[in-house]
Amino acid sequence: MLFHSSIRQELSRSFGAILIVLVTVVMTMTLIRTLGLASRGSFNPSDVMLVMGYTVLAYMPTLLTLSLFISIIASLSRMYRDSEMVIWLSSGRGLTSVLPALFRFAWPVLAVIAALALLVLPWTNQRIEEMRSQYEKRGDFERIEPGQFQESANGARVFFVEKDNSGDKVGANVFIATTEFGKETMTSARSGRIDNLPNGQFLLLSNGQRLERNLNGSDIKISEFVEYGTQISVEALNAVNSVPSNTRPTIELLENLSPWNLAELSWRFGLILASFNFILIGLAVSGVNPRVGRSGNQIFALFTFVVYYNLLNLGQNWIVAGKFTLFQFMLTLHLSVFFMALLWLAKSHNNWRWRDIVRWRAFNTSAQSRAT
Repeated sequence: MLFHSSIRQELSRSFGAILIVLVTVVMTMTLIRTLGLASRGSFNPSDVMLVMGYTVLAYMPTLLTLSLFISIIASLSRMYRDSEMVIWLSSGRGLTSVLPALFRFAWPVLAVIAALALLVLPWTNQRIEEMRSQYEKRGDFERIEPGQFQESANGARVFFVEKDNSGDKVGANVFIATTEFGKETMTSARSGRIDNLPNGQFLLLSNGQRLERNLNGSDIKISEFVEYGTQISVEALNAVNSVPSNTRPTIELLENLSPWNLAELSWRFGLILASFNFILIGLAVSGVNPRVGRSGNQIFALFTFVVYYNLLNLGQNWIVAGKFTLFQFMLTLHLSVFFMALLWLAKSHNNWRWRDIVRWRAFNTSAQSRAT
């Protein structure tokens, strides 16, 4: 049908433009945030662009849903303003007849959202977590920057190297301050080198001094050494016992229905159901009065989107706390939104007014009371 094809063409133009704008904004915000994390030592500075790409990919289900929602409201509101919808509705076709055109345009977007939420989202979160973990677990000597004081992984040591030769793992004018086992030590040496021994990596210092003081007393011990070794990393690291739920594949979450896994499932399936409901909501709230303007509907639509997604996040906490089961939460939130959208569509389709509905209900109540 010509009308349906014109709707889909306008939706495609609006959807593409909105998606480009949103992705650009999110990329800029993510880049600033990732640079801040890299400056605090959470990520390798050389991996900033990679982390930003994974983060934006993790946000894509939300961006696609928001782009689809805004494009539906913008396109249909423009058609109301230019009286195109008035002509369509006056020809005997109701508002619900627009739904097939909307879903015919939106089904590829819904399929991509489902694939991203169920398959790509856990993979991107896993990659980000791996890069963060690998950078945080790097050896203490790898953290050292010449001419800068650098803290060790566990926060117990502070290193300083005036200059070094990274290829030979040799440093000059080394200083180490350590606080552990109830003692505070400060060690300085003219040079130091890295040696790989069977039980880990050791920093071997040459020609230096060592000052040791008990934190509970005033005793100070000063010694000089020709060569002194201190362990800086352990070869056998303990395996990570707990893996975040957002990094686990969906199949693995379904096999182990723990509260944290159920909360993550509510988020992933919620992204899919929310994208479907937003099509209905977009059609329901797009009707505007040309004399009034469309800013009111757009503000309401944005408020609806923010509230809906905040409820998705809040629902994860409720499921973990045991206030709701996965089925109860999905039924309460998504099904109630679905029926509210259908009610709004029925009101717009039949040109109902809320005060007429209230008066009709009051009239029926009074008629029944007179009959009894």
